[in-house]
Amino acid sequence: MTDAATFTGNPLENPLTIPGPRPVTIPTLETRRLRLEPPRPEDYPNFKATFASYRSRFMGGPLNPYESWMLYAGEIGHWQIRGFGMWMVHLKDTGETVGMAGGWAPAGWPEREIAWIIWPEKAGKGYALEATDAARAFFYKTQGWEGAVSYLDPHDLSSIRLAERLGCKKDKEAPSIGNDEAAVYRHPSPAALQNTQIEDGIALEIEHHINPIFKPKGGAVD
Repeated sequence: MTDAATFTGNPLENPLTIPGPRPVTIPTLETRRLRLEPPRPEDYPNFKATFASYRSRFMGGPLNPYESWMLYAGEIGHWQIRGFGMWMVHLKDTGETVGMAGGWAPAGWPEREIAWIIWPEKAGKGYALEATDAARAFFYKTQGWEGAVSYLDPHDLSSIRLAERLGCKKDKEAPSIGNDEAAVYRHPSPAALQNTQIEDGIALEIEHHINPIFKPKGGAVD
């Protein structure tokens, strides 16, 4: 079993709350290489550049500056409305932002989604796998989720491979989004993850990215 992340949520260290009746303190998650932190204004330029790029084509992009600003504001507000959301993914050793991962359930979503995106120049290093595994562990262990889905473009083969590495299986019967064009990949429940090779496989693949001498079967999934 992989010890996916350490969870911290000291409001003095993470003061990003939004005024309103239900202020939410966004926790910070730590893995071996990454820190998943609340979205902040200084992260917006990378977000904007990514969603203006071709890589965002599977996530509703490319977006113009107004659209990317509204989406980023929505990322922050989502925590306030839903009590969960997306984190910015940072490298622990440098603080550099490399992408986003977390939960997503805007109006019209049939189920809670686990989503991710890695900046184009940082892909292929296992960051998406490591961050998404940590986010899922938090939602399951701390927030009591009993499952989740990922809505994926059928042509987004990299994300589909990642979902499969996470133990997801395509659910052809589940309602989708976007005029039912997205494929629904269902994450295993917390109980289904127990005593299986899924988490062990995730840990092995992350270890390979940390120590390339150690090489499990399979290739990069992001």
